[in-house]
Amino acid sequence: MSKGNTIETTRLGRTGLTVSRICFGTAPVGSMPEVYGHDTSVEEAKATVRAILDGPSNFLDTSRNYGAGRSEERIGMVIRERGGLPDGFVLGTKLDRDPETDRFSASAMRRSFEQSLAALGVDRVGLLHLHDPEYAADIEEVTRPGGGLSELYKIREEGLCDAVGLAAGRVDVMMPILERFDFDAIITHNRFMLVNRNAEAMIDHAHGKGIAVLNAAPFAGGVFAKGSAANPRIVYQEAGDAALAPVRAVEEVVARYDVPLGAVALQFSMRDPRITSTICGVGKPDEIAGIAAWANVPVPDALWEELAALPVSRDDPEATRNYVAPS
Repeated sequence: MSKGNTIETTRLGRTGLTVSRICFGTAPVGSMPEVYGHDTSVEEAKATVRAILDGPSNFLDTSRNYGAGRSEERIGMVIRERGGLPDGFVLGTKLDRDPETDRFSASAMRRSFEQSLAALGVDRVGLLHLHDPEYAADIEEVTRPGGGLSELYKIREEGLCDAVGLAAGRVDVMMPILERFDFDAIITHNRFMLVNRNAEAMIDHAHGKGIAVLNAAPFAGGVFAKGSAANPRIVYQEAGDAALAPVRAVEEVVARYDVPLGAVALQFSMRDPRITSTICGVGKPDEIAGIAAWANVPVPDALWEELAALPVSRDDPEATRNYVAPS
């Protein structure tokens, strides 16, 4: 997969961008205790961003609404202190709905983008997604001519980004959009991991069209990074014994092979040829090296065979999630 604790690179779909097979997500950098259960200080956030820019990956993902703008602002602080991004570094962000009205109008998308550029301290980005259309007050505002997606493509035509994508959660919302529109990349989140394959058909569809698939949250919100005893939560929600049973079944298999659970969860995504890059959210500087190390842990074929025999869910893992808007 990679040598030492380096991370392999690959082409981002049909674009001219070269990206690492691990992308570091920066929602935790924005301090979102309503999601992660803890705050992140400005100094810890900046140290995390420095570790990303100095680390083995050339790919960072953020969003206008992570921490109500704090993620981009803190990333921008480091970009400014460095005098810009490293050569060849791919910065991705997202067009987000108006936080007051949930509007996805062209003007709301342009305003979101301009706010992102100002916060990040850059004049363009490598990858730009339209984000979370499932929360649109009116989905037609996303898809109709002159709507949100039209503005996304217009921004690319203006040379303000290299590539465009769709980033969302619910597969039933993403698929009709993917069937009607073309993208360079998509992000699927929490829906392709060790115990859940909700996004598998969508991944097949996108891969077949040459769209780069970015698989986010391979640790299911942290349970596969920290273990179910230390972190009894799945996709950012407290989980009881019934919900944790599939996780514990995986833990039992992995424990017999004496490899880190986090390495198995990460490599489940990375070893899939349909996945261009796996997005791992980080909020502490030491997590960058730790994840890179997990990418390089030898995992026996026999372990994968045992895991393949376990039942998995294809239901939406966030169907009962109590979503709390960033604040």
